[in-house]
Amino acid sequence: MRQKLAVITGADGGMGVEITRAVATAGYKVIMACRDPEIAEEKRQLIMRETGNTALEILPVNLASLFSTAAFANELLQRGEAVTLLMNNAGTMETKRRITEDGLERTVSVNYVAPYLLTRKLLPLMGEGSRIVNMVSCTYAIGKLDLPDFFLRGKKGAFWRIPIYSNTKLALTLFTIALSEKVKEKGIVVNAADPGIVSTKIITMHMWFDLLTDIFFRPFIRTPRQGAATAISLLLDEAAGERTGTLNVSCHPKLLSEKFLHHEQMKELWDQTEEIVAKWL
Repeated sequence: MRQKLAVITGADGGMGVEITRAVATAGYKVIMACRDPEIAEEKRQLIMRETGNTALEILPVNLASLFSTAAFANELLQRGEAVTLLMNNAGTMETKRRITEDGLERTVSVNYVAPYLLTRKLLPLMGEGSRIVNMVSCTYAIGKLDLPDFFLRGKKGAFWRIPIYSNTKLALTLFTIALSEKVKEKGIVVNAADPGIVSTKIITMHMWFDLLTDIFFRPFIRTPRQGAATAISLLLDEAAGERTGTLNVSCHPKLLSEKFLHHEQMKELWDQTEEIVAKWL
């Protein structure tokens, strides 16, 4: 019996390793989509030894580049193998404003626009029973979309990494909801996972108020394994395949308010994102 295929971005990171391990244990063939193949190779070898599953392949991708993201997707499209699981896990929280070759603020590219593009391009390889999981954050609730400044600068005004990160997670949450409706008839389910506050490379303390934040939040910080649990359940649990368009926390769906389910900027966000990625579709 042919192994089903899973694609996991950021598969060599803290939660990415946990997700890849779980999916490999479940018997899937895994494409580890990673920025640094050398670092990823260490993780691949580790997971293969632990799970006995040798069907793990590293394909490099830089989500700060839409060219790289499109090239990655085109490689999979050329192969033509059906994608059963797509895990948009990779993320970043930049410490200063960086603009990509596409004219996007880097956090916005990595956390939202590139996952959007990757998902849109891989949809032809998906069908009945396929699952898409987007890694979001509890910070979506304080996100704000200053369109079109969101794409170019992350937010209006001066750079501040936490609000920009929150804005990208709101955008990814709204994408989850909107896409779920568009692909429902194909039998594809699309859900978002909120991992909680997780100890990963994203959490680094640089300023005095970060130190105070660290002291306050430290008791609530989860390990990567704990943080990955919700995404893993959405990918693998039978019951999770019965719901779509949901935000999930601690392995359970969370009731979203009308403010988010029918966000006033959802269509505008979709339309403007489509314009940005159009040349790569």
